[in-house]
Amino acid sequence: MRKVYSLIAAVIVALSASAATRSPKNEVARNLDIFNALYKALQTAYVDSIDATKSINTAIYAMLGDIDPYTEYYPEDDQDDFTTISTGEYGGIGSYIQQRKKADGTLYPTMISQPRKNSPAARAGLLPGDIFIAIDNDTVSSWASEKISNRLKGQPGTPVRVTVKRPYVSDSILSFDIIREKIDINPVPFFDMLPGSNTGYINLETFNEKSADGVRDAINDLKKQGATSLILDLRGNGGGILEGAVEIAGFFLPKGTEVVRTRGRGLVNERTYKTTGRPIDTEIPLVLLTDGATASSSEILTGALQDLDRAVVIGDRSFGKGLVQSSRPLPYNGLLKVTIARYYTPSGRCVQAVDYSHRNPDGTVSRTPDSLTNVFHTAAGREVRDGGGITPDITIEQPKLSRLVYNVVTDGWDFNFATSYRAKNPTTLPASEWTVTDSIYEDFKSFIDPDKFHYDRVCEMIIDELEKAAETEGYNTDEVKETIATLRSQLKHNLNHDLDIHREEISRYIANEIMQRYYFDEGVIQQSLRKHSKFSPIRPPIEPYSPPRTKTDTSQCAPCRILNICQFFTRALKRASYPVVTLPSLATHFRFYNHSFGNLRQGGQLDLSSAVRRCRQYCRNCRTCLFFISRSAVCLR
Repeated sequence: MRKVYSLIAAVIVALSASAATRSPKNEVARNLDIFNALYKALQTAYVDSIDATKSINTAIYAMLGDIDPYTEYYPEDDQDDFTTISTGEYGGIGSYIQQRKKADGTLYPTMISQPRKNSPAARAGLLPGDIFIAIDNDTVSSWASEKISNRLKGQPGTPVRVTVKRPYVSDSILSFDIIREKIDINPVPFFDMLPGSNTGYINLETFNEKSADGVRDAINDLKKQGATSLILDLRGNGGGILEGAVEIAGFFLPKGTEVVRTRGRGLVNERTYKTTGRPIDTEIPLVLLTDGATASSSEILTGALQDLDRAVVIGDRSFGKGLVQSSRPLPYNGLLKVTIARYYTPSGRCVQAVDYSHRNPDGTVSRTPDSLTNVFHTAAGREVRDGGGITPDITIEQPKLSRLVYNVVTDGWDFNFATSYRAKNPTTLPASEWTVTDSIYEDFKSFIDPDKFHYDRVCEMIIDELEKAAETEGYNTDEVKETIATLRSQLKHNLNHDLDIHREEISRYIANEIMQRYYFDEGVIQQSLRKHSKFSPIRPPIEPYSPPRTKTDTSQCAPCRILNICQFFTRALKRASYPVVTLPSLATHFRFYNHSFGNLRQGGQLDLSSAVRRCRQYCRNCRTCLFFISRSAVCLR
């Protein structure tokens, strides 16, 4: 009897297991039947006709939006967008367009925001600020920017006639006959030697199929010009194809080095990516610049080079996108870009900041708090953490954007002023020499119409509320009234005065917009580098791939190198600033480690004389140097 009961129990368990394995499929089939029946009922019974494509797409987008923001559906009509992202190519006139919102929520007409350098739009003479009036024979003044964009795109070699209204010009209605071309999005819009230095600078805008070639050409060109150190700017780089990041990492790492690994639901999505090509330079000092918009493939590259102690990372914490997407074909030429895996840097960390599988009761998601992140270690033993993006070795605190500056930028006053400036000045100084002079800034202040300027006078509104509360609660005495009146006089907003207070911050936006009109992206970057004549990145952390030395070699000893840059440290400590990131200041600290006497920081500050003495002592018997710098500095000579 016991055997019978055992057999029955085994059958029940087997059936339960079988049902469990079938349950998901059954649930999918069940819900598809429900959706199919519901839609048929709507099509036959609803009082008005229903647009099938629109309704189904709305359902698809809502379903995908509940998963994560990176899983996307591309119908046949939107295939060009996906192709552009992955290949960096499309057919069109080569210009960004935009449609800004007014203060009341309505939309301005669509305008040219930025023609690309050497594009058909730029060669034809289109400028930022040009407002679309007509395309071919169709009036487009009321069209949305997406519709205009689709109309401007087309097969290379086909003509298109664009009619625009040019602000601040007397004969403002202009027409341009343009031949569409294959537009290549240059992933490296600018690279050059920093003035007066041996440091090469490379701006990497995106990761597409041409990114690796662009960076390779830039590195080789800069090395021919005498570059002995490199800066790779990844600020604003939202990523792209993973393979591009792996290939670029291979320029600085030995062949066969692991860069990243992916892990998904199935074995097919688990893969380790290693460098495959011959490196360009595994020794050159390297700095990576990051900010909150550095994401995806940019974080793969940054995370790998940081984990392997190959580069010093400077800037702000990165975005925190640790997910990998792949494309899947769908019926009727549709395409699904779906998240298939998480990626992990060589130390084993995943930098994903948001867990989309665990949502709040209201459907929202939250970033992983720092207290819940885990510690990992680089090749040299430094601590790094997962979750929440990549924390730089040198963190630059981003200044808080004042409400005034926010209103200036969002309402387009800097953009419109630059358009006006360009109309009055057909030529201007080179970007490396141009600056926002007192005269130009006064012109900008005069350009702003106080009656049209949208300014949130928060202090005044708070004082009004305080006055009402005092009256309501019975504190409206003469003394309180006098105090409130004093506050009101002291905190009264004055637009002219506030513009002067925030001149430095506003001037950066003005300079970028004006330089964009004359010199495109190159001009913007050159302008940001204009004030900084010297930059000397310190050699990054130890080279974990170098063979250990068997005898003392003080000429190559990393601790010894501190003796050669003590004067450099002293200058940097007196006035810390970073020449590429145009921010007010850089709080610079130094941490020195080695395997014999540990942390050389004294009370949170560097005791420079002690560091020098101990380095001298250490170098006398140095064999394999474990000295490294986790926080860098710059020279302001």
